[in-house]
Amino acid sequence: MRDSAKKLVSPGSAWSFPDGVTYLNHGSFGPSPKPVLDAQVEWTRRLEQNPMTFLIHECEDALEASLGSLAKFVGTSRGNLVFVDNATFAMNIVAASVELQPGDEVLLNDHEYGAVLRIWRRRCQDAGARLVVAELPDPPTSHDAIVERLFESVSDRTRLIVISHVTSPTALVLPVEEVCRRARERGIVTCVDGPHALATIDISLRTLDCDFYCASCHKWLSAPFGSGFLFVNPRWQKRVRPAIVSWGGSIGGRQPSWKDEFVWLGTRNPAAFLATAAAVDFFDSAMLARFREHSRGLTELATRLICEMTGRSPIEAGDESRCPSMISLEIPPIADVPPPGQRDPLQNRLREEAGIEIPIVHWQGRRLLRVSAHLYNSTADIDHLAATMRRDCQSSRV
Repeated sequence: MRDSAKKLVSPGSAWSFPDGVTYLNHGSFGPSPKPVLDAQVEWTRRLEQNPMTFLIHECEDALEASLGSLAKFVGTSRGNLVFVDNATFAMNIVAASVELQPGDEVLLNDHEYGAVLRIWRRRCQDAGARLVVAELPDPPTSHDAIVERLFESVSDRTRLIVISHVTSPTALVLPVEEVCRRARERGIVTCVDGPHALATIDISLRTLDCDFYCASCHKWLSAPFGSGFLFVNPRWQKRVRPAIVSWGGSIGGRQPSWKDEFVWLGTRNPAAFLATAAAVDFFDSAMLARFREHSRGLTELATRLICEMTGRSPIEAGDESRCPSMISLEIPPIADVPPPGQRDPLQNRLREEAGIEIPIVHWQGRRLLRVSAHLYNSTADIDHLAATMRRDCQSSRV
């Protein structure tokens, strides 16, 4: 870990928020701690000091070194990873790389992220393929039940399964290892969408052995915004296609690699990618364990307080499905559900009247309060949320 991180009396003090802001949405937009911001500024300074030297002679080696840190964190070789802006960017590369024929099927499930559903809906339309959205058990009683229900929708035409490691709307840890194992047995390609898994749970891409893994480092790992990665299994590296075509080829004179098309997309500031190594340094094993224990305690507190208030149970399939840092809690529905792109009125009130930044998701006819907790959060934040919600319940505004 960098010295500035080691000296912190409280890890949460590495973040700063304006007075009056209670930030409970790290799962959507995770700000970086000071050591990571400092690293990003330093990399930008080096770029601006002599762009020619940095971009032509130094950048590729620096990117590989940063990828090396990230690769150890996710249990793979750096040769299997490439930096991308975010998980959505990575998913579009996968969509451009997997060949589909008319009549082929791509299988997702009803807990998937809206943008991912949209990507594959369009890809299937363009190819004349069929998008199949499996309905997972409701409630999802166990991992085994989830796997069995998903594979009930597999057919001889299924070419690809796309599945979240941790779901965005419902904060469930899905049994991706078993899904990937069964898919391999049937010759089905797998793509795991992992933005909410990175740092919240252990990831070993060697063990998982999926074909693709997409993630955003700006979420729980707290790397800078604009940092994500795509894992490409060696069996796919000669077939993967860029979503954007530019120079390709290694400008720095390195040996050609499958990654060249993704590194040289045109002139850009790579500081977010390079500072990802600082985020990995910050989350050494001790800090990672501290983060998970701390955030689990806060999400369990939120679960108890909110569920006592609403009389509803959290969406989960036992302890194995619980994400330690994020929980989706059902709250009373409203008659006028806001259209896509507009915020729930309670979300607006929480922000405007109590300074609480937190998302409310409308999913499958349910209204979900999604609570994220990181090192900078405290029991006081959860108490503030619960007290504000209680006042709204008493005034019938929830």
